[in-house]
Amino acid sequence: MEKKSPHILNASSNLLGFSMLIITSLKITKVSHNTYLDEFAGIACVFFACSCFFSFMAIRTRKEMFENKYERIADYLFLIALFCIVLSVIMITTMILD
Repeated sequence: MEKKSPHILNASSNLLGFSMLIITSLKITKVSHNTYLDEFAGIACVFFACSCFFSFMAIRTRKEMFENKYERIADYLFLIALFCIVLSVIMITTMILD
């Protein structure tokens, strides 16, 4: 099976930037105190950063056991962060439509 770590690293780093953009735009528009958007985006940032770290460790390690373990951790962290971003996008969409 082909390794997923480079793909996780690429996607996590890109979505980390997207999460930072959400937080920055909320702070600039001063909307963050009315919603939980910045909390969800902040949690996503932490999970995406950790996912980047573990996927990088999976790429760099020489032991296959650690490589599989780091890749699995990165994969789960990425999934959790993706869920937080989806919640943030749903909240933004409902705010815009109201």
